[in-house]
Amino acid sequence: MSKIAHRIFISILVVIVIVTLITLLYKGISYYKVGIEERFYHPDHSLLKPSGILGHGMGIIGSLFMIIGVSIYMVRKRYRLLSRLGLLKYWLEFHIFLCTLGPILILFHTAFKFGGLVAISFWSMVAVFLSGVIGRFIYIQIPRSIEGRELSLNEVREMKSDVADIVKKSYNLDEESYSILADSIKKKVELYHKYAIVRYIRKYFDDRKTIKTVKASLKKNNLKKDEYKKILALVKNDIKLNRRIERLDTMQNLFKYWHVVHSPFALVMLIIMIIHVAVTIAFGYRWIF
Repeated sequence: MSKIAHRIFISILVVIVIVTLITLLYKGISYYKVGIEERFYHPDHSLLKPSGILGHGMGIIGSLFMIIGVSIYMVRKRYRLLSRLGLLKYWLEFHIFLCTLGPILILFHTAFKFGGLVAISFWSMVAVFLSGVIGRFIYIQIPRSIEGRELSLNEVREMKSDVADIVKKSYNLDEESYSILADSIKKKVELYHKYAIVRYIRKYFDDRKTIKTVKASLKKNNLKKDEYKKILALVKNDIKLNRRIERLDTMQNLFKYWHVVHSPFALVMLIIMIIHVAVTIAFGYRWIF
């Protein structure tokens, strides 16, 4: 999939989620604002209540989305035979889409009324969703191959190029600008603070300051616009790789701990969801079937 096709793919998924959320809010806002005791008299009660045509349907479809989203990603991740069916990151993105749209539908299925055993499943689902957002952030911090495999520290280091040497050979910079650029690239990380999060925040602002200094230095040279952009891109990429190398071990460990939190909540959610569906069927709720 080309970059343009991938952007279109992601944009379509985002639009579907946003449009679904806005549509459901627009359709049911007057109903959901009414108190629980008064909803029986609302004209949309038979449609939007959890056992209603639309309410029940959202519960079924939302549950299916979540089950499918979890299942297809796990199968694709575990079985190498499916590696030809698209890159793992595309499957992850589709997993995120289904596991975002599913909870939205289930939220409206509940009509914002939580209680009993189902409440445990719902809040487990919320925990799974929120931990998924955190997991996605950690996931993108870990360098990966095009197939989605985690890269080792040595593999990441091999990705680095000698930016200073490339710039010196390919572009005409004055000695002062070249020195500033070379120093900014060779700049080593200092342990600003004993807590990693504080170091990362300070390092981020330090990198922004470095990029600003390089920009000011490059502007003093008579560079063409495309040359300026290429040199800046090389510097930014080098800084980005340095940042990833510095926190690779931390992010890999965080990702392991994240699985310990994410998986149990997902399991609890699925088990109670199955019990809820079984009880619903036992009481004769068949939706449109």
